[in-house]
Amino acid sequence: MIVFDLECINGHTFEGWFEDRADLDNQIEQGLLQCPVCETAAVEPKLSAVAIKTSSSPQSHNARQAMQASQEVMAEFTEKVANFVENNYENVGSSFAKEALEMHYGAKDFRNIRGTTTQEEEKTLEKEGVPVFKVPVKKKENEDLN
Repeated sequence: MIVFDLECINGHTFEGWFEDRADLDNQIEQGLLQCPVCETAAVEPKLSAVAIKTSSSPQSHNARQAMQASQEVMAEFTEKVANFVENNYENVGSSFAKEALEMHYGAKDFRNIRGTTTQEEEKTLEKEGVPVFKVPVKKKENEDLN
């Protein structure tokens, strides 16, 4: 069995299991494949990532070391960004969406703020065109982010 990533004419992606490429082509030609979202039969295979397992070598060890170093750099960068935001933005807590909307519409003067939002508030901010940048932060002891 082989897994192929598929995409319909409407841009929906999904996967299918087939005996081989000929089986996939045959099912497409016969119109047997349908998009699970919109049920169109206009489906074609997408290019997908390929992974090849090789034996461990010094080169793969170097690649692992490079990946680990990259992750450490990203963790350090993320921490620096979080510290900058914490030190340079006013914490308005759960009032973030309200404050951001008031500034966006000119009811309040602009200032750098940070805080928390619900998913619904995030959708509202996006819909209203309010630019928001999410920064992951570590929860401090005895701090309730909700």
